[in-house]
Amino acid sequence: MEGTTKVLVPVPPPDANFPPSAAPVFYNPEMELNRDINVAATAAFVERLLSKKEIHREEIRYVDAFSASGIRGLRIAGEVGIHATMNDWSPEAFELIKENIKINGLEEKAQATRKNANVLLHEQRFHIVDVDPFGTPSPYLDAAATSAHSMLSVTATDTAPLCGAHLNSGIRKYAAVPLNTEYHSEMGLRVLLGACARELAKHEKGMLPLLSHVTRHYVRTYLEVLPGTRHADRTLKYMGFNIHCPRCGFRGPVYGLAVHIERECPACGGLTKIAGPLWLGPYKEPEFCNEVISELEAHPLNTKDKVRKIITFCRDELDIPMFYDQHVICKELGASATGIESFIEALRASGFEASRTHFSGTSFKTDAPISEIKNIILALSE
Repeated sequence: MEGTTKVLVPVPPPDANFPPSAAPVFYNPEMELNRDINVAATAAFVERLLSKKEIHREEIRYVDAFSASGIRGLRIAGEVGIHATMNDWSPEAFELIKENIKINGLEEKAQATRKNANVLLHEQRFHIVDVDPFGTPSPYLDAAATSAHSMLSVTATDTAPLCGAHLNSGIRKYAAVPLNTEYHSEMGLRVLLGACARELAKHEKGMLPLLSHVTRHYVRTYLEVLPGTRHADRTLKYMGFNIHCPRCGFRGPVYGLAVHIERECPACGGLTKIAGPLWLGPYKEPEFCNEVISELEAHPLNTKDKVRKIITFCRDELDIPMFYDQHVICKELGASATGIESFIEALRASGFEASRTHFSGTSFKTDAPISEIKNIILALSE
């Protein structure tokens, strides 16, 4: 049972190294938090859709392109109350989805399909397209961008290529150069967002990131789709590159897809590295985050407290690429670290903007130059 949804799942062999993938049909209980956020975020977006457009709830169509047991789509149909299509290429998954639809009495609100995900998404249009594959979503983004009319939700679990740990794989899959830095999690998020922006732009659509988070081994984003060339052009203005200096830790955005990059670090004169193209704009909308938090109270979710904490951190993060890690800088300086809250207050007391982030407990964002950050850390450690 997840939320108010019952689900039959296959039992994996007891000696399996990774039980979810050893079962005949994939089901990962560790992703319940992801699915809880999905229920609240989708519910919040549906309310926006109902308030903006002349559409009835029963007309809104959602698709989970990689359903496996069907749990994600079942929860949307049962707990959000919109029509859900659950698709999977596996014959075993297809039969299990149909059984789970019956168990939950959702025959009128849900349907199972057995198609290649790209074929289904090219054939049909949906208000909300959810792409949550095992691994990279990259091969499916073009079809998803074609199909999505109102919202595109994407999960990527291939964090090593996205974050620069597997550099060449990341370049091949996302046509971007990621750097494996201390802020690699945000790097991966922005590479994924950049890939989504470019795919949507090909189909004359723009995007507004409503909520994005990096949790454990995956990246997840919810994007409002904005049809039209004007929105597509505006979206691409948020694309660019990130300059990073390995010597002093300087980082900074350069906007545009065709740019002249100065190789010399403006802070210390060292040689810089460049990552991108990637998304440099906001990756969440604070108002939508508040709407999602409100939806949490309307649904019986097992991970409610964790979800609220993640979304609150996301909401309050500064819209500045990329975050710093307090402990990394302290180690470089040979300084002892103070509590992160005390450090944030010290940055603000010095006249800078600063916030914690959801990426890690020691990460922060600020508009302070790297030299000032280091001076404040040294002063606090005395």
